[in-house]
Amino acid sequence: MSFEGNTLVDWPAFQQARSELGGGFIRILGYFREDGVKSVAAIEAAMRAGSAAALIIPAHTLKGEARQFGAEPLADLAETIETIARDCVELHDTPDAALEHVARLRPLFGETLTLLEREANPLVPRRPAAGGFGRRAVPSGFGAE
Repeated sequence: MSFEGNTLVDWPAFQQARSELGGGFIRILGYFREDGVKSVAAIEAAMRAGSAAALIIPAHTLKGEARQFGAEPLADLAETIETIARDCVELHDTPDAALEHVARLRPLFGETLTLLEREANPLVPRRPAAGGFGRRAVPSGFGAE
């Protein structure tokens, strides 16, 4: 499953989180990375064990943290896994229906995290928008004037 960068992250929500979290933003994004890696591993282990109950908390955690950064497709996938797991616990069933979703989780988490970290990196050069306030459009291409 591959997404375009503009569909993996709700960038206005990302910018809002960045603004609200201020100086702690990078640290909290680091926690998202750490918690996300643990959650994905726990979800995969629970799926291998056939334990619906063990899927619930890491899926719920990943869902909430992903939404905080505007990572809606990741949050939606985690929510689907959580919902299936809760239903299975209620019905005393195995979480087989979650398998295809769990299989998509790790790649989606990786792609999303890459985008979030790239956007948050203060060392990544950003090209100013052409024609922005106080800026003139910069020609592109070799020798363009």
